[in-house]
Amino acid sequence: MENMGLAELQFIIPEELFFFKEAIHSNGTTANKTSVELHSVVGKAAPKTVEMEQEATKDPIQIRGNFANGVLVLHEEEALDAEVMDMLVKMINAVGHSMNEIGMLSSKELEGRSLEEFYELNAHKVLKFGRIKHAINAMPASDYQIHTEKETEYLFADSLSDITGSKDLKAKLWNTLKVLFNISKK
Repeated sequence: MENMGLAELQFIIPEELFFFKEAIHSNGTTANKTSVELHSVVGKAAPKTVEMEQEATKDPIQIRGNFANGVLVLHEEEALDAEVMDMLVKMINAVGHSMNEIGMLSSKELEGRSLEEFYELNAHKVLKFGRIKHAINAMPASDYQIHTEKETEYLFADSLSDITGSKDLKAKLWNTLKVLFNISKK
């Protein structure tokens, strides 16, 4: 049976057969277009080739950090300067975590990714700072209010750069973080 051709297979399989042959690059990745050879065994039609669009498989979103506790920080800035990073470290430490335990993504790293890809990260708490070019903005969450969707809690706030420069925004953020991370007054 392994050595049978299309002509012999027509007697065993009465349905039409479709064979897919992907174009594979020298580096091992598949092309976005796939040449599909359609062979009709039943009708004995001549083989023809059709070009089909195929969605390219993307690599999973790469998170910076260990992301051990499911806390994800999304930030507007492409890179965080020393002052902003210092404030973020202090904030994360104040809620009982370390920078080793969280994951971070900039808006640029998340741009062009689907909401499904984002959900696959399986974050438990998402802290979104500033404007992120992503479908996550469609969530009905208000700034400095905790929004829960399924098993994930979201906190949307101003950009980290804006918060670093404003005592009022820091206080507003801290009050919301205490609720989100269940921190009692000390």
